[in-house]
Amino acid sequence: MTAQIPQTIRLTAAQAMIKWLSVQMTEEGSRYIEGVWAIFGHGNVVGLGEALHAHREVLPTWRGHNEQTMAHSAIAFAKASKRRRAMAVTSSIGPGATNMVTAAALAHANRLPVLFIPGDVFASRAPDPVLQQAEDFQDGTVTVNDCFRPVSRYFDRISRPEHLLTALPRALRVMTDPAECGPVTLSFCQDVQGEAYDYPAAFFIPKVWKIRRPEPDAGEMAEAIAVLKSAKAPVILAGGGAIYSGAEAELAAFATRHNIPVVETQAGKSVLAHDHLLNFGPVGVTGAASANALCGAADVVVALGTRLQDFTTGSWSIFKNPTVRLLSVNVQAYDAYKHGALNLVSDAKVALQAFGKALGSQKWTPDMALRRDWLEATAAEKAPPVDGNALPTDGQVIGAVQRSARGNTIVMGAAGSMPGELHKIWDAAQGGYHMEYGFSCMGYEIAGALGIKMALPGADVICMVGDGSYMMANSELATAVMMALPFTVVLTDNRGFGCINRLQKGTGGAGFNNLLDESYHVNPSHIDFVAHAGSMGAIAVKAGSIAELEAALVLAKTADRPTVIVIDSDPWHTTIAGGSWWQVGVPEVSERAEVRAARLAFEAAQKAQVLVG
Repeated sequence: MTAQIPQTIRLTAAQAMIKWLSVQMTEEGSRYIEGVWAIFGHGNVVGLGEALHAHREVLPTWRGHNEQTMAHSAIAFAKASKRRRAMAVTSSIGPGATNMVTAAALAHANRLPVLFIPGDVFASRAPDPVLQQAEDFQDGTVTVNDCFRPVSRYFDRISRPEHLLTALPRALRVMTDPAECGPVTLSFCQDVQGEAYDYPAAFFIPKVWKIRRPEPDAGEMAEAIAVLKSAKAPVILAGGGAIYSGAEAELAAFATRHNIPVVETQAGKSVLAHDHLLNFGPVGVTGAASANALCGAADVVVALGTRLQDFTTGSWSIFKNPTVRLLSVNVQAYDAYKHGALNLVSDAKVALQAFGKALGSQKWTPDMALRRDWLEATAAEKAPPVDGNALPTDGQVIGAVQRSARGNTIVMGAAGSMPGELHKIWDAAQGGYHMEYGFSCMGYEIAGALGIKMALPGADVICMVGDGSYMMANSELATAVMMALPFTVVLTDNRGFGCINRLQKGTGGAGFNNLLDESYHVNPSHIDFVAHAGSMGAIAVKAGSIAELEAALVLAKTADRPTVIVIDSDPWHTTIAGGSWWQVGVPEVSERAEVRAARLAFEAAQKAQVLVG
């Protein structure tokens, strides 16, 4: 007698969520949700905690030390996976949930998928107000989890078990959509987590989520090709969308065949290897003189998969040709239509293939001397210091890391001085650069390095972080030690927020509240970063010179857990070569003569600001 397959399966809502997530697959045959980061509390330990334990063999759970930073690890995993895999993150209600809002904003700004599952209050409201419930005096439906709404691509509150039947597919539809991709929040009422429901058995049949490649509209494509064919001095401004599209090979071939120069945003850096002859370097505020000169002369700028952040456009000051046309290729219409651009809503790889067919043998002749001069300038910045007793610059520290790099090295960072310096002067192998600069979130670095290593275990991951960001969030270093995931942290100690201090002084302000020695403290700061990192189980050393740093970097590559190398650095020096103007709000009125002078310079520079379109 043939056994009958049950038409329903009785599960708690939490059990159903975890069972469903465990069978959502990628085209490559792996789980789309690789696992779940969890810090348990009364809002999720009883319901979700029980379900995660039951499924621990098929859907792993990792314990973080901070809700925000474990979410950063999940986001970095998704970025390193080119958005083709993701993770879920769960917390209790109250502070556990709100700790994750910053991470949600980071994922939202960077268009990166992550599934947030914060615990919520009781749907029944019977025991209200519960521990950690923040009550709204005018709206009984509001909880602190509503803070996720503006920083989520999709938000839902699970207040009945059957809500999962629609909410979960909607969540992954958003996360796997190249245009809508971003964070999803499923706010899970804690009593509902434990409530049972007869779920259809078909709901748990494994599903493969395919990433679409949006084809362009024929009319938009024809207009784009006509503009590109008519160009006399085109440039491709490559962003992160080109990487998420997997268009690296197509971009390299297209640039080579047609001799079109390519410049890179922070998110797009390493889409081409640094030694590709048509890679003219980084663009914008932290850009190369070569890249910015090309953009200044260009009559057609192909913005390929970029959201055109102000650091990319030099606050819209780098496109100086009065006849310039902006051709924006993006899967998201919101980005493609920005600034009056000629829009082409399309996947980057698809667009490049179509452009290549249409252009035939057409070629251009960029000034290769621009590239040669820039390479010489960056080499000088990275050269070892002549005076062995002087504090090394960030550029010299980067030079030491560069000399230790291998083909599988990925350098990463997020905030402070390092993003600008690395964007300018790091020579990245193809795929060897990971920078969170859409939100520029201090504290992403160490957690992000952990996430990258989880996504790419064979990579040589090097985290570049300043003392300010390290102090902001470092606890996932202990998590990495517990998980035996080795990566290298190069901690530059310039004794404060050196990057913002330079901005403060550069706009006429007095040194104030940034460097530790210029802040009001009763006792001077003497932080022993080596002892601190070592106390969490990391291998920790102090490098007294660039030579000692290079020796420590070699040893770190053989370690079985994270290595933290601390080196004192110069808080004042920054790479002067390259770069462009950046609009900041210089005061119009001030008692300081330095500020008034900075305001005059600001007003003069603002006149060069051209809004393309």
